[in-house]
Amino acid sequence: MKPTIKTDILIVGAGPTGLSLGCQLQRYGIDFIIVEKNEGITPYSKAIGVHARTLEIFDQIGLGQEAVARGTLAGTARLIIDGEIRGELRFSDVGKGMSPFPFVLMLEQSKTERLLYEYLQSHQKDVLWKSELETFRQDPDGVLAQVRTSDEEMQTISAKYIVGCDGPKSLVRQALGLKFEGSTFERIFYVADAQVDWQMSHDMLHVCFSPDSFVVFFPLKGETRYRIVGVFPEEFNKDESDILYEEIEARIKSETKLHLDIHDVEWFSTYKVHTRHVNKFSAGRGFLAGDSAHVHTPAGAQGMNTGIQDGYNLAWKIALVIRGANEELLETYNEERLENAKRLVNTTDRFFGFAAGTDWLMNFLRLHVLPSIAKHIFSLDAVRRFAFPTISQIGINYRHSSLSNHAGDEDFEVKAGDRLPYCLVDGQNIFDRLQQPKFHFLIFSSESKGFRELKDELTSRYPELVDFNAFAISPEVEEIFGTNKDFSVLLRPDNHVGTISSDNSLSQVQEYLVKFVGAKR
Repeated sequence: MKPTIKTDILIVGAGPTGLSLGCQLQRYGIDFIIVEKNEGITPYSKAIGVHARTLEIFDQIGLGQEAVARGTLAGTARLIIDGEIRGELRFSDVGKGMSPFPFVLMLEQSKTERLLYEYLQSHQKDVLWKSELETFRQDPDGVLAQVRTSDEEMQTISAKYIVGCDGPKSLVRQALGLKFEGSTFERIFYVADAQVDWQMSHDMLHVCFSPDSFVVFFPLKGETRYRIVGVFPEEFNKDESDILYEEIEARIKSETKLHLDIHDVEWFSTYKVHTRHVNKFSAGRGFLAGDSAHVHTPAGAQGMNTGIQDGYNLAWKIALVIRGANEELLETYNEERLENAKRLVNTTDRFFGFAAGTDWLMNFLRLHVLPSIAKHIFSLDAVRRFAFPTISQIGINYRHSSLSNHAGDEDFEVKAGDRLPYCLVDGQNIFDRLQQPKFHFLIFSSESKGFRELKDELTSRYPELVDFNAFAISPEVEEIFGTNKDFSVLLRPDNHVGTISSDNSLSQVQEYLVKFVGAKR
């Protein structure tokens, strides 16, 4: 019998969600073990869209620019109907001024996993590959799990908490007794990674619309490599497991009406899309993140990015609780991420309805209205400021969370619960000053000096919990926050606003930390 392994967190699943959660826990110095039944990171591309908020999260651990270097920027989408180019959506700088990453990055899931895994390895952490969770039980003091390892022996792992990042069929979710309700789209999707020879440019997406479906070509690294995604029509009633690749290729050529040669297919898959979310993200000492908690249509490339944000939200809370914070803090994980999951399912359903809806209105908008106005859409600032935050996930807020203290925020455009808006201060990305895994107390002032005593008092009282930064009120700051008067912001470790106020004293910081974290006065 192998000796029991003890750890703080047992993570089940080493996909993007589990690996990124491990990376975040590493930032906080929290011990963890990741178990994964597969023998290594996925060899398949799977999810390919990496959004701005995910890149901001990666950037905190020094991986943002490396991710961009390994991927391809999506700058333009050509709209093709009946084999003819009818319009173009230009969005290369759609998020300009809203994020240091104002674009959509095409980066295969296999490369994202490789990036995260390399980070863990560089910090002397690894994954227990070919190891599968069999059972676990929990009590008020912790979790005891039985894992079948690569040598077919049983390994007992004792942890304070368990996090299921183990996909739609999650054993952790089932063991926790949580519901996973929703619906299934009866239409069958297909996906393939292949080389495509044609007359189209490789530096843009190509979206082919037809009356009841679509085919999209996403450019991947390589001169002629593409991810091809499409959907069969409603009347196609063949079982998904019986579909041959030849049927997919025939469908692609039939739908697009383009002269193209598809070859060197790396992989393909067919599937039905389920749209579901759990009734609760946690039970006792067990938590869920990623596809184990929510699944939906691939519209907008939201799935992987949402799972990474789940882990980002959970990591700082569970780290603080392990360090001695109030356990009630963990209840806000479900509070915040369940609301987001519900909103996400509704949003992706609407996106899919537009892209492949069969009613006359959706057909008319997709085939006749969108192509004619496409080139003008993102030139409208109001459209950009709605579309980019929604797709990129920088617009996700926790205004309704119990962690959001709204006292005083009525005087500001930015509210408690919002992600801190991106801006430049002294010519520098403000997020570059916010990379420590702590709360951040920010002073915005017209005075350039005078905060030494305040900083010394804060750092002496909460040295491991809060850092301090002072910034000048620039015209950009004034416009974003809606004031030219001095103010302060207490940011949570995930860079969402905990409280914002015209009061620049430490009293608001102290009251917040005492109430929500259990810090001493």
